[in-house]
Amino acid sequence: MNRFALLSLYRSLTRHRLYAALNIGGLAVGIAVFLVLGLYVRFETSFETWLPHHGEIYLVQTEGKGTDSPYFGRYRQTMGGLLEQMKADFPGLIGTRIEGGEGGGSVTQGGVTQLEDIAQVDPDFFKVFDLKMVRGDQRVALDDPTAVILSRSAAAKYFGDADPIGRELTLTLDEPAAYHVTGVFEDLPANTDLRFSMLTRTSAVHANDWWYHWGSTSVFTYLRFPDARAAAAFAGKMPGFIDRRGRPDLGPNSSRSIGLPLLPITEVHLQPVGEASASLKLTIVTLGLVGVLTLLIAVVNYVNLSTARAALRAREVAMRKVLGANRAALIRQFIGEAVLTALLATLGGLALAEIGLPLVNAAGGLSLSIPYATAVPVLAVLALVVGVVAGSYPALLLSRFPAAEVLASARAPGGGRSGTRLREALVILQFALAIAFTIGTAVLFAQMRHVRDTDLGFRRDGLLVITTLNYGDLDDAQKARLLRALRAVPGVSAITNADSSVGGFGNNNVDNFALPGRPGPGPAIRSILVGGDFFRVYPPRLLAGRLFDDAHRMDDATGRKSAEARNIVIDRTAAAKLGFADPRTAIGRTFRVGGPRTVIGVVEDLRFFSPRLPSGGAYYTTYRALVPYPIVTLRFTGDPRAVMDGVRATWRRAVPQLPLVAEFGERQLQQFYDADDHAGRLFAIGAGLAVLIGCVGLWGLASFNTARRVKEIGIRKTLGASSVDIVRLLVGQFLRPVLLANLVAWPIAFVAVRHWLAGFEDRIALSPLFFLGASLLATAVALLTVIGQSLRASRAAPAWALRHD
Repeated sequence: MNRFALLSLYRSLTRHRLYAALNIGGLAVGIAVFLVLGLYVRFETSFETWLPHHGEIYLVQTEGKGTDSPYFGRYRQTMGGLLEQMKADFPGLIGTRIEGGEGGGSVTQGGVTQLEDIAQVDPDFFKVFDLKMVRGDQRVALDDPTAVILSRSAAAKYFGDADPIGRELTLTLDEPAAYHVTGVFEDLPANTDLRFSMLTRTSAVHANDWWYHWGSTSVFTYLRFPDARAAAAFAGKMPGFIDRRGRPDLGPNSSRSIGLPLLPITEVHLQPVGEASASLKLTIVTLGLVGVLTLLIAVVNYVNLSTARAALRAREVAMRKVLGANRAALIRQFIGEAVLTALLATLGGLALAEIGLPLVNAAGGLSLSIPYATAVPVLAVLALVVGVVAGSYPALLLSRFPAAEVLASARAPGGGRSGTRLREALVILQFALAIAFTIGTAVLFAQMRHVRDTDLGFRRDGLLVITTLNYGDLDDAQKARLLRALRAVPGVSAITNADSSVGGFGNNNVDNFALPGRPGPGPAIRSILVGGDFFRVYPPRLLAGRLFDDAHRMDDATGRKSAEARNIVIDRTAAAKLGFADPRTAIGRTFRVGGPRTVIGVVEDLRFFSPRLPSGGAYYTTYRALVPYPIVTLRFTGDPRAVMDGVRATWRRAVPQLPLVAEFGERQLQQFYDADDHAGRLFAIGAGLAVLIGCVGLWGLASFNTARRVKEIGIRKTLGASSVDIVRLLVGQFLRPVLLANLVAWPIAFVAVRHWLAGFEDRIALSPLFFLGASLLATAVALLTVIGQSLRASRAAPAWALRHD
C-alpha cells in the first residue's frame, strides 16, 4: 500500500468514527476472548508434557467391568502390591508406584510439625520420572531406605541457603523416623497432576490385607516402555496375568471382572474418573468452542459492518477508476486496508486480554499468562486471515461497478438485494450463536444450583472432617482418648470415625456379594467401615429394618476375622443391585462376602462423592472400637469458627506432635463443584461478550441502514405514514433475522446441553423454558438495540428527510 492508500484508510476511519470504533472494538473483544480461552485450552492440554520421555510413560488403571466389579468404571489407582506381582511375572519391567503425595505425611523440625506433600516411591522412580536434579545424583539418591529427596522450595523452607545434602529431617509416615537428605529436585511446574515436594522409599513390608487385595485401590502405578508398540504388547498380556493373580479374590476368569488398561501419562489429566461421561476433556472442548465461536461472531460482525460501510466509498472507487486505477489495484487497496484494520483490532484484543487476565484468573481459579513469543505470530496470522476475509467481499463488489453509473447515480450502491441478504444471513449466524450461548449458560447455572441443593442423604452443614489421625505413631488407646477429648469440645454433638467421609476421603474398597443360584462373584458394592455414632453424625433415612446398636453382639465387627459372620447395613442402591425391589425384603438375607453377612437394615444413599459419579451402592460394617485407618467426623452446632478453635486447642493439648488437618464438610463438598463453577464463570464471560458483540454489530447495522433510508422514510411520511408505522416497519425488518436465528440456535443448544448434562447422574430436566427465555431475552436486547435508531428516524421532519443525502 502507498501513502495515498493509507491516507484514504485514515480518512475513511475518521469520517465514520462510530462505525470504525464499533467495527474495531467488536473484533478486538472477540480476539481477546479467543486468546484467553485459547490460553486455558493450551494450559489444560499441556499436562506432563514437560517430563523427559513423557511419550514412554503409562499409568496403570483399574477398570471395573459390569456389575461384578468396582462401580467406578476406570480408576487411576491400583492395588498396592500390583507392581511387585507384575515384576515377578514380567522380568525386566520398569515401573514405580507413588503412594501418598498431597498431604502424604508430616515433618517435625525444631519442635514444630507441619503437613507436607510426601510421596513414597520405588527405587526405580527416576528410571520412569527423569526429574531435573538441582543437587545430588538421582541414580543413587533412593538407594538408602532412610533417604529423602526434597524439591527446591522444600529445601529452602527447611534449610534456607545452606546445603541440605546429608542433613536430617524427622518425617512421620506410619510413625516418626529420621531421614537424611540425599538430593534436591527442581520444583514441579503448574501443568502437572503430580503432587509431591518430598520423595522417600516405599515400605518394603505391608502386612495389610488390602495391599494385595484385588479390587482395592491405594497407589498410582506407572510403567515405562520403549515405544507404543511395546506398551500395546504388554497390555495384551494383562487378561492372562489378571486371571492368574486375581483368582484368590475374584475367582476364575478374573479378567471378566477387572481390567488393567494403560493410559499415556499425557492423557491422564483429560480422562474422567469413574463412569462419569462428562469430564475435564468436555469442559476444555466446550470452552475452546466458546472461544472459537466468539471469535467467529466478532469476525462476522466485522465483515458485516465492513461490507455495509464499504458501500459509502463507491464514488471514491469510481473516481479512482476514472483516474486510471485498475480493478486489481483497487482489490489490493481494499484488502490491504482491511488487513491493517484487523491488525489494529488485534493489538486492541491483545491489550484487552492482558487487562482482563487477572479477572479471568480469579473467576476461573487459574494462573494464565500470555506467551508473547507464541501469541504474536498466531495473532498476526489471524489478523491477516480476518482482514482478507473481511476485505474480499467489498473489494470485489465495489471494484466491479462501472464508474459512469456510480457517478451518475443519486445514491451510492450498497450491493443490492444480494448485499442485504448477505448481511441478514450474517446477523442470523451471530444471534444464533449468541442465543445458543445464552441457553447453555442458563442450563449450566441451573444444574450447578440443583447439584448444590440436591439431597445427599445427610445434612451438609455442621460437619467437621479430620483426616490426620493416621500420620503419627498413636496406638488405638491414644486415638480413643483423643476422640473422647474432641467429643467434649463445646458445640460438638456427635463424633464418629470411619474409613470414608464426606468429600470422598478414605478407602475405595469394594467387595463382591455372591448371589445364591447365580454364577460368578456377584455384584460389587463399596465397603464402608464405620465406628460408633456414625449414623448420628450422618443421620440417614431408614427405609427398612434397624441400624446398628449395642444390644446385638453380631453388629460389632471388632476382633472378628473376615470369614466370621457379622451384620451389615446396606443402602437403597445396594439393595437394588442385590435384586430387592422393596428394601423390606432384604432384611434378614445373608450373603457371602468373604464370610456370612446378614442385612439388618436398609438406608437411603449417603452421597459422599462427586455428583458426576453414579451411586454404586454401599454396605456398612460397624466397629465399636476404632476402624482401621480412621477418618474422624464431628457433628456440631453453633459458630463454626468457635468449634474449629476448640478442636484446634484440644488437638494441641492432646497430640502436639501431630499436625491438624481439618475442614468443614461443606468445603469438602465444594471441591466437587469448583471445576464446574470455574468453567461456568469462564463460559458466562465468553457468552456475555459474544452477545455484546452481536448487539454492537446489530446496532451498527441498524444505524447504517436507517441512515441510508432517510429519504424513503421522508416519502412514506409525506404519503401519510405515522411515526408508529415507521417504527413498526424498521423494527420488524431489523428483528426478522434475530427471530430466524432461534430456528438455528435451538437445535444446536439442545444437542450441546443434553450432552453436557449426561455427565451428571442427578440432573435437571431440559425444560423448554430455557429456550423460550433465551429467545425472549435475545429479542428484547435486539429490540432495545434498534429501537433508538427507529424512533430517531421516525421523528425526522419529511422536508429535512427529502433534502438529506
